[in-house]
Amino acid sequence: MQTQLPVTETIDTKPAEQRLILMNVSWDTYEQLLNAFGEHRAARLHYDLGLLEFMVPLEAHENPSDVIGDFIKALVIDSGLNIKSMASTTLRRQSLQKGAEPDKCYYIQNEPLVRGRTVDLEKDPPPDLVVEVDITHADIDKNNLYASFGVPEFWRFNGSVLTIYQLEQDQYREVDASPTFPWVPKEVFYHFLQQGKTAGEAQALRELKSWIKHHAEPPA
Repeated sequence: MQTQLPVTETIDTKPAEQRLILMNVSWDTYEQLLNAFGEHRAARLHYDLGLLEFMVPLEAHENPSDVIGDFIKALVIDSGLNIKSMASTTLRRQSLQKGAEPDKCYYIQNEPLVRGRTVDLEKDPPPDLVVEVDITHADIDKNNLYASFGVPEFWRFNGSVLTIYQLEQDQYREVDASPTFPWVPKEVFYHFLQQGKTAGEAQALRELKSWIKHHAEPPA
């Protein structure tokens, strides 16, 4: 049986991302599309109460996303924490009528609760940290989306500025430092990002690991 898609409202084609927005999409149609497309695809889907966004990341999107991923993993591993990486795994809750495929998401504090098994957000806690790179305009309110999931910490990067949010009373509040890594100033990330462009990503990672060795606070 073929699924008839609703009428397209907007299409964004910019250097960092390509976006396609559909309105009035049912949950069943959203799930059918996920199943039809499978896991190995370029487009990422976000769903919020009938609004469906397809986003295809281009190089200007994927590079900072990977750099942020390297940054977080280095902080976790070299400071003695543990991590379960979910990459752009589909997060969905039918009870909320919401679904997301973030650039990166991680279990850190709650990693022992989900270690070695498939996560079910209807039963399990949400990821501890979610990362989204949005260089072009996104029609879906990502802050509201991840707050609804109960994600404690949310990082957004617009290509030049990293904004960190902490969940408080079901809403995000912008904070100066990561609640997970309070000992890491944002300037360390910006330096890491710039070093990757000028000295190369491997050299930037070596310098970051050296910095962590001298500044990391032991896990609580």
